[in-house]
Amino acid sequence: MRRLVGGLTLLAAALVGVPNAAASPDPAVVRTEAGAVRGSVTDELRTFQGIPYATVEQRWAASRPVRPWAGTRAATDFGPGCWQPTDIPIAAREQGEDCLNLNVTTPREPRGLPVVVYLHGGSFTYGTGANYRPDTMVTRGDVVAVTLNYRLGAFGFLAHPALDDANLGIADQQAALRWVRDNIAAFGGNPRNVTIMGQSGGGYSVCAHLAAPTSAGLFQRAIVQSAACAGTDGARDRAEAEQDGLAFAASVGCGDQRTALRCLRGKTPAELLAAAGTGHEGYRPVTGGTLLPVAPARAFETGRFNRVPVLYGGNHDEETGRLAGLELVPGATPIDAAAYPGKVAERFGADADAVLAEYPLSAYGSPSEALAAALTDRDWALPTDATRRLLARHVPTYAYEFAERDTPWFPGFPAASFPVGASHMLELPYLFTVGYLTPATQPELRHTMIDYWTRFARTGNPNARGLAAWPEFHSGQYVQSLSAESVRRTDFRADHHLGFWQRLAG
Repeated sequence: MRRLVGGLTLLAAALVGVPNAAASPDPAVVRTEAGAVRGSVTDELRTFQGIPYATVEQRWAASRPVRPWAGTRAATDFGPGCWQPTDIPIAAREQGEDCLNLNVTTPREPRGLPVVVYLHGGSFTYGTGANYRPDTMVTRGDVVAVTLNYRLGAFGFLAHPALDDANLGIADQQAALRWVRDNIAAFGGNPRNVTIMGQSGGGYSVCAHLAAPTSAGLFQRAIVQSAACAGTDGARDRAEAEQDGLAFAASVGCGDQRTALRCLRGKTPAELLAAAGTGHEGYRPVTGGTLLPVAPARAFETGRFNRVPVLYGGNHDEETGRLAGLELVPGATPIDAAAYPGKVAERFGADADAVLAEYPLSAYGSPSEALAAALTDRDWALPTDATRRLLARHVPTYAYEFAERDTPWFPGFPAASFPVGASHMLELPYLFTVGYLTPATQPELRHTMIDYWTRFARTGNPNARGLAAWPEFHSGQYVQSLSAESVRRTDFRADHHLGFWQRLAG
């Protein structure tokens, strides 16, 4: 019944609720439910930036609908990002409390096109939709693209007994998806053909929406990039997360549970950011509440999730970037052969000898590449494989691996002592113009990936004339490998030693 009601709501919005994109004689002006916006127009594109989709009237409270405005609102500049640390390149430089805005990019004359809504990554702590320009995806793939901001870190995912739900950041994303449902037809998009797409924290967000009952009907397809949702990083148990939340509140002088919420709301953003600290491990969606009753892995295992086609994968060398970053620490030196056994012991403990035998230095170009391979296979490949196997039991699933070796890097930062290859997030310049990475240098691979992704957004199947065949993943060992050298199926289980890791886990 929920799906039927949702479908009828979308149809009503598409037909009568929102003016058609052609209703305005000026292509730069579009009327939303809250008022008209004026964007930028070129020969190929229309771009609308900084459109508020909801408003934050009170910290740690659900967002509210935007108040309608009179006249025509300028939509030619990105809105502020949500509060976050600024210690890494992906962070938003302009920030604010009322940060729930989005950006819409369309072809010059769109008519009922598929819609791709991109949820940015950043470990639920960093990032902004403004970092990702989808111009080539829009023009080549003939889609409407939406990027957005959502509350991050302690502002979006703090768990505390005084709070009703810890998942305000995910609830913000739902508000953006409802805005798309109600307004995107005016921009030339089809509200009945919406793909949610995310990488890293954005990918875990997509998994959360697949599992969240209240996200039902807000999207028709899902793309998950570099998010091992069956692993331990995708969600946190509420009881455990609340213990961390209590410690956080106490650290800023708000230890009394009876007054904690009022006390926390009285702190400045700078005080809260300082207490939360930096890094990638502190915040995740929290299970056990109304929005996310169970972890995505459990929802996929039982089949009780929002069943839509899924395109799901990751990068061949996810962990190389992390090791490259460690080389930038003042005084750090590259891992040498003598240090390799100790580094393995630090990360694998009692299993170190087995890992050293499975990943000998003789098989890799450097100790860093050997260590990164072992970490990638255990922490990414194994739970990624488990996730897509669960999904494939219930929905059409297309599995990929980005395997390009000649990849972009962070401008202004020195190269690592070893080839980074297909590290975490380095596939993104093949889909977007990314504000913090150099451009992709293989246009054919970029076109292939955009063609696959947008074809999937259009039909739920990435296959199209002129593209290498991409078989649906059922329970086999092969996935589609994507590189400039070749686009082909690859033996994922063998490539990533999954049999070894499964035996080790017992």
